[in-house]
Amino acid sequence: MIAMNIAIRTSTGWPFLPSSFVLITLACFGHLPQMQAALPPEIPGNPDGCYPAFTTAEGCNALALLGSGIGNTAIGWYSLFLVGDASFNTGVGAGALALTTTGADQNTAVGTAAMLLNTSGTQNVAIGTDALLFNDNGAYNNAVGAFALFNNISGFSNNAFGNSALFTNINGFENTAIGDFALANNDNTGLGLANFNTAVGASALFFNTDGDSNTAVGFSALSSNTTGFWNTANGTDALLHNDSGSYNDAVGVRALRNNIDGSDNNAFGHAALSENIHAQANTAIGDLALANNDITGNNLASFNTGVGAAALNGNTDGVANTAVGAGALTSNDTGSVNTAVGVGALNSNTDGERNTAVGFDALLNLAMGINNIALGVGAGNSITGGSFNIYIGNLGVGPIEAVTIRIGDPTIHKSTYIAGISGATASGGMAVYVNPDGKLGTSPSSKRFKEDIQPMDKASEAVFALKPVTFRYKKELDPKSIPQFGLIAEEVEKVDPDLVVRDKEGKPYAVRYEQINAMLLNEFLKEHRTVQEQQKEIDTLMNELKEQKVLIQKVSAQVEMSNPARQVVISNQ
Repeated sequence: MIAMNIAIRTSTGWPFLPSSFVLITLACFGHLPQMQAALPPEIPGNPDGCYPAFTTAEGCNALALLGSGIGNTAIGWYSLFLVGDASFNTGVGAGALALTTTGADQNTAVGTAAMLLNTSGTQNVAIGTDALLFNDNGAYNNAVGAFALFNNISGFSNNAFGNSALFTNINGFENTAIGDFALANNDNTGLGLANFNTAVGASALFFNTDGDSNTAVGFSALSSNTTGFWNTANGTDALLHNDSGSYNDAVGVRALRNNIDGSDNNAFGHAALSENIHAQANTAIGDLALANNDITGNNLASFNTGVGAAALNGNTDGVANTAVGAGALTSNDTGSVNTAVGVGALNSNTDGERNTAVGFDALLNLAMGINNIALGVGAGNSITGGSFNIYIGNLGVGPIEAVTIRIGDPTIHKSTYIAGISGATASGGMAVYVNPDGKLGTSPSSKRFKEDIQPMDKASEAVFALKPVTFRYKKELDPKSIPQFGLIAEEVEKVDPDLVVRDKEGKPYAVRYEQINAMLLNEFLKEHRTVQEQQKEIDTLMNELKEQKVLIQKVSAQVEMSNPARQVVISNQ
């Protein structure tokens, strides 16, 4: 009789063939009818078991039905029993290669019932009790270990090394399992889908049924995978709970340990992405990087990248964050679209969004806030909250600040050069001023920004006490020593302290020329009004003179008309 696969499923989820079944199968060989073929006589003068055509047989019915096959070795009860014309087979152990017959060449089976049911499979190697037991026509398989490739029927080019390695594989091909129970459930559906898998380590890819092209190296690596494909797990418990997730790469102990169906994730380092369940397209490089990602199982925490030990370690549901550097974005919980580059960058952020920090400890203490940008070592690390800030080489002024731009450290930087300003025209604009703290701004003139508005009156008369001078800046300030025209701040302070700008130490630093311009305008207007009044007086006097002239002319005319005789006498003379 030919034994049938009556494997039963145990609580572990993979089939198991009772040893009693093997014994019954072997016992059936004792009741087979007598066949006509038989071993030729032994070669005289040689040890027991030596036969022609490179043949060796030792044991009850070993090579009993040998035909024209050559180079066969059968040692054990019914080993290579039906060999016929098959050649170059080696069976060592009771029932080893018992059903192998014509056409099934170059098989090696060592162990009780090893390749017992093989009929036409070729070039297989089975070492261990029941190794490749059910193999029928599968070829190029290597099984080393008790029950290795136990259920294989037609699968080919499989390699199983370890107790029960590739135990249930039926039709899967080109799988490699090294370690006890590695790929133990592979292809137990018999669909022939679970191919090109590699498992190295006890229980690696243990539950894989139909997943293909997976690679697992380490104890229990990818052990729960059933249908996931193209996954790579290297390390103890790496991708341990993965079921149907695909295209994942996990390298390191417990990397992507709890992933179930998340896909396109990459984890490199101890416990990297270890709590990820459903989220996808995350990359974690470094011990504990993104370790708590998607721990809630909400499938929100996707498209995150953490590079560095503990980078994005606390992230649970945050999306599209990028952290590069040990401790970068470590405390981030639900914040999204943040970018942190540098050790400790955005370390305290929990739910802030769209923040960018580049530099060691940049935005280190920011816990909440959106749209902040920090560039440089420690940039913005003095603030704990605030939004829409930009810090470049500046610590910021904490603890809370908003809509502020700070560039440079006033205790370090003494000069500023910005291209694209000198020689560029910006018509219709306004002047930009700098206060002693380095704050830039304009001076608005709208009534909306003013209070206590009063006429200037005589306050502007102080300009008459100012003493304009010519001068040159010191060589360290102006190497070209260009002639200058202006005022001396200390002298102006004596006239009106409100007309000078002071430095951080309170000393006179600059003159508020724009205020002097307003004072000059007031004096000009005052003078203009005086001139206008004088002009009115002049116009009045001119009008009076004109009237007097007309009157004089009239009087003169009357005088001449009242004295005609005199005119005649004078005319006669």
